[in-house]
Amino acid sequence: MGASCLSERRSSITLNTSLHAVSQILIRSNYLKIVIVGAGEVGFHIASRLANESKDVVVIDKDENALRRVSENLDVQVIRGSGSSPSVLEDAGIKAANILLAVTDSDEANLVACLVANIVSPTTKKLARIRNADYDNYHDHFREFAPHIDTIINPEIEVVKTIERLIQVPGALDVAEFAEGRLQLIGMRIEKGSELNGLKLADFGSRFGDKAPLVAGVVREEQMIVPRGSDRMMAGDIVYFISEKNKLSGVLSLFGKEQRPLKRAIIVGGGRIGIRLANLLEAKSIHTKIIEQSQKKCRYLADRMNKTVILHGDGSDQSLLQEENIQDTDVLVTLTNDEETNILVSLLAKRMGVGNTITKIGKFSYLPLMGTIGLEQVVSPRLSAIDSILQHIRKGKVLSAISLHGEQAEVIEALALPTSEIVGKPLMKVSFPKGSLLIGILRKDDVIIPSGKTIIEPDDRIIIFALREAVPKIEKLLTVKLEFF
Repeated sequence: MGASCLSERRSSITLNTSLHAVSQILIRSNYLKIVIVGAGEVGFHIASRLANESKDVVVIDKDENALRRVSENLDVQVIRGSGSSPSVLEDAGIKAANILLAVTDSDEANLVACLVANIVSPTTKKLARIRNADYDNYHDHFREFAPHIDTIINPEIEVVKTIERLIQVPGALDVAEFAEGRLQLIGMRIEKGSELNGLKLADFGSRFGDKAPLVAGVVREEQMIVPRGSDRMMAGDIVYFISEKNKLSGVLSLFGKEQRPLKRAIIVGGGRIGIRLANLLEAKSIHTKIIEQSQKKCRYLADRMNKTVILHGDGSDQSLLQEENIQDTDVLVTLTNDEETNILVSLLAKRMGVGNTITKIGKFSYLPLMGTIGLEQVVSPRLSAIDSILQHIRKGKVLSAISLHGEQAEVIEALALPTSEIVGKPLMKVSFPKGSLLIGILRKDDVIIPSGKTIIEPDDRIIIFALREAVPKIEKLLTVKLEFF
């Protein structure tokens, strides 16, 4: 009897050990289970992205209508209930989850969800979306003294960074920075008078020499492609190219653009993002005005800001814009909480002579329409939140991940692991997935624009452009090789 019990116990230990080994293999492979608390716009679109990449996704929300939208459109599991409930989290499989994303509209709910998840499953990585500026100085404290939160994501901080990058590059529709800003990926539309119009990609080097940009992707008729050497660039195309920051002026000249110092800015909307942006512009000694419709908020802004001029009024009031010499403004940024107002004011400002307008949009359904009405510089806090989250979800040592043109493509900055398949051989011998392209390498202080003969070394920072369908295969390339004994 005792021998039998001992045998059964050994079998149980062996089985548990085997299950643990299998779970570790799954974690090291491309398998990923993610629990998302919050079925709003951010939660829905993150779930959509991950479900399309065959990730195991569970979405929790108390709102039945929000869950119905998720279940009817996505191949994910949904659970109705509070993401702060231990039993709900256990029903969602939190103990087997790699990552918990708390992305409700309530900062407090997100914090509590991470706290409870840490009690139930300490090994699950937890990310919380926190927007309130009151928490800004405490992000590090959350990670240091409250280990139940691994990462704080503030989309408002990220969207201000996006606006700053767009302001610095005239005519840019997208600007992404890598390696502390030394390398930039920029999306520009080719105009009829551009030197690039009608030129084959293969002829860029002989025509422009050192100024020739490395083109990663082209959007034509709203479809993103990775172009071949035989493809011609056409007026109306949006071209995504990589450039070292100190060489950007020469590349911009090919698009008929010239970098000029920013002197005057107008912000319409004095909310949290407006305040953050005004503080940034003040620090850069840019003459800034905020137009705000709420008199109470104007008094608050007047007490809070140092040099920014606060104007009480309606940003869509043409006479007010004329009084403020809108035509002499370098950039106008619309940041109210109403998409329709932002669109209207931006269109009005362009009609009145403002060359550069940046429009904040919350609804994802609006984004594809903006270019057709002439508003191409658009920012979205929700899209910024998704980019920040993707950085922490991607397999491998991913440093940043940025979505491009309606999420049709993604740019991933990652560390080349010594045992990954891309290290130690010429790029021409690396099987990069169709629809992807290595566009930059950062080796210590050196920036390398790669060729087929370039060899990636361990710990290089690499930048990969990938169409959406190629991203899962890129993740596999970035992870270590599995070894079985």
